[in-house]
This record gives sequence, structure tokens and C-alpha cells, in this order.
Amino acid sequence: MPPAIQLITLRLRAAAGFGLALVAAGCATAPGPVAEKAPEALICPPVAKPVCPSVPAAPVAPPAPAPAPEIEYRGRLQPASWVEVPDWGREPLRDSLVAFVRGCAALAKQPAWQPACAAAAALAPEASERDIATYFESQFDPYLVINADETTSGMVTGYYEPLLRGSRTRTARYRHPIYAVPQDLLVIDLSSVYPDLKHKRLRGRIEGNRVVPYLARGDIDKDPAPLKGLEIAWVDDAVELFFLHIQGSGQVQLDNGERVRVGYADQNGHPFRSLGRLLIQRGELPPERASMQGIKDWARRHPGKVQRFMNENPSFVFFRELPGDLPGPIGSLGVPLTAERSIAVDPRVIPLGVPVYLATTWPNSPQPLNRLMVAQDTGGAINGGVRADFFWGFGDAAGSQAGKMRQAGRMWVLLPKGYMPPATVQSASKG
Repeated sequence: MPPAIQLITLRLRAAAGFGLALVAAGCATAPGPVAEKAPEALICPPVAKPVCPSVPAAPVAPPAPAPAPEIEYRGRLQPASWVEVPDWGREPLRDSLVAFVRGCAALAKQPAWQPACAAAAALAPEASERDIATYFESQFDPYLVINADETTSGMVTGYYEPLLRGSRTRTARYRHPIYAVPQDLLVIDLSSVYPDLKHKRLRGRIEGNRVVPYLARGDIDKDPAPLKGLEIAWVDDAVELFFLHIQGSGQVQLDNGERVRVGYADQNGHPFRSLGRLLIQRGELPPERASMQGIKDWARRHPGKVQRFMNENPSFVFFRELPGDLPGPIGSLGVPLTAERSIAVDPRVIPLGVPVYLATTWPNSPQPLNRLMVAQDTGGAINGGVRADFFWGFGDAAGSQAGKMRQAGRMWVLLPKGYMPPATVQSASKG
């Protein structure tokens, strides 16, 4: 007990004992008892409990950003000189200039390309070949294209715009559909989060609350057709339609004389698998006969196997109808392609719209084919630095050249002076 409380208790007990003594004395001598006032209860002041300061909440760390998907390194562009470009100035350049100017409709929106496009438009129509060569030399610097494995040679194939026979309605003869883009095809663009993926799109469809891969070729070609109602036209040959998917554009001749031009609109998101390579692997064709013509001949001789082998390429292309008066099919740059002057490239290495000097050989020939082309298209099978698809134009003659072309080649990209090529930046960060 605290000393102060002990002292108060002792005093209270003393006072109580003194009171009893007075009572006893009163009984003997006083006439009556005297009332004693009770002592007031002792009230201690309340003691405030100490208040502990509240513990500050730990700061909530922001969620860690999702790691950027790894970008496959495909090649780079290395500064070169004009003297390294084979036969530069000896090959005609006028048609190449026309193709480049056509692409300026898309390129001129980018400041880096405006001076080159303006200078090209200012060239007089009667400019000589030497004047045109001087224009390219004054406006551009050459860059050698190098593969991911540091080699400088790659493969050059060909493509063209085929003519198919078809109808606007299904008949017993015309029963293979050219489809427009399905409404349930979901295209996911990740470039706003990962700028390095600006050429990469994920495709799928919603199933319940999940995004799942879109239908593969074998699923789309089933009966009943899951895409019924999206037919642009019907054609009479499944193999020709398969190659239309590979070419990416074509024309359909209707029985009434009308021509319908169709061009690439989208794709189902599945990877492309070469039918020719598959036929070689399965022993159906020797490598030397795995051209487009050889594959078509194999299909005519094995009609029962055709659909099964085609379904092993799950990639499927959707089309859109284009104006019939265009000078050529529309490429990925958004402008019409020019026969024997436009090529398809991998845009992860070579920017779309650039002039590209291609050093290769003619189809099935050692004869040099050195020509200034323009990168105006892409393709599902065009992957890597030194990899090009040469556009031969429209019709059977162009198809004959395209089907036979599988040549080795080298490439030089011409970039506007002061332009920093994305592939060079990427290769620097890679090392």
C-alpha cells in the first residue's frame, strides 16, 4: 500500500478509537450521547491512462509491373557505303522511284520521311536515270541487312495475285468460301504497354469468361460451317483457295464477266506451316518438286489426301473486297503493290516503306537479279532479317515465276539521312 494511503488509514483508525473512548465516558457522566459526523470518503483523482501512439501503416508498395515479353532478336542493320551495293547505278531505277512515291502516301505522315518524299515528288517526269540515282544517293544512306546469326545471306521467295473462278452464291461447282473477318475475332494489341510489340497482335475469341485461341483451319472448314454468312464469294478449287491464303490477295472471275478483287483483312492467329515442307517430310514430294506448281500437281493426283494435309497448316486468312480499279493489291503499308518492285519483309528488322536493294538471281537460274525494291508488304512466313517475298504481279505468268522462286539473296536498306533504324537500336541493347 502506498505510504500516503497507509497514513490516511492510520489516522482513520485513531479517530475511530478516540470516538469509542468518548462514548464509554459519556455513559458514566453525561446525560446523553453526542452524534459524531462520519468522515467523508476519500476520492482519489482519476489517473489518465497513457495513450500509445498508433503505429503508422506500412506503405503499400505499388504492384510490380509485369515483365515485358521477351522479343526474339531477328537481325540488324549495319551502316554500309554505296560502293558495296552491287551494280548500283547500272540497273534502271525509274519504276522503283514510282513504287517509292506511291508509298509516300503513307510515309509522308512521319516527319523523318517528309524531306525524301518531297524531293521525290519534285523530280521532273523526264529526269534521267543518273538524276534518279543522284536523288537516292543524296537522300538516303545504305545499310546492310544482317541476320540474327550474323550472316548476310537469306532466302528470297515470290508471290503474286492469282485469278480464281467463282460465284457470289454457292452452287454445286462453286462450294469453297472466301470468308470476311468474323465479328467474334478478338485482336489484342499490346504495343501500348510493350512498344517493342508494335508488330505483334494476339488473336482469339471469348469463351465464357476466358480468351481462347481462334478456330484453326480444320475447325473453320468443318460442315456445318461455323462462319456461315460471312462468304464474300465461292470458288471452285480448294487448292487454289489455299494458295490464295498464302498469296494474301487475288481476283475472282465471276460467270457474268465481273471481277471481284479481294485482299488480306486479318488472320486467325495460328502460326503458318508450310505445306511444301510437310509434303517433303512425309515423303509425298521430293524437295526439287515442292514448288507451288509441284504441290498443285500432287493435289490433283491425291484428292483424298488434300484436305487432311491442308488442315495441318492451322493458319487461316480472312479477306475484304477491294475496288476493282486499283493498280495492284493493297499491301501491309496500305498502298497498292507494284509488280516486280514491291517486296514483303519482316518489319521487326526492316521498316515498312523503305527502299531495299535486293541482290539475288532469277527463279531457277544463276542469272543475277539486282534491283531496287520497296518494302511495302509483310507475310506470315516472312521472318528474319535477310528474308524477302518478291511480288511478281497478276496472272499466270507472274504465278509461274513466283512459284519457282526460292533463291539466295542479300539486301541493303536505304534509310533517310539521320534516321535511326530500330534494328540497330535493338542490336545495341542486345549486346
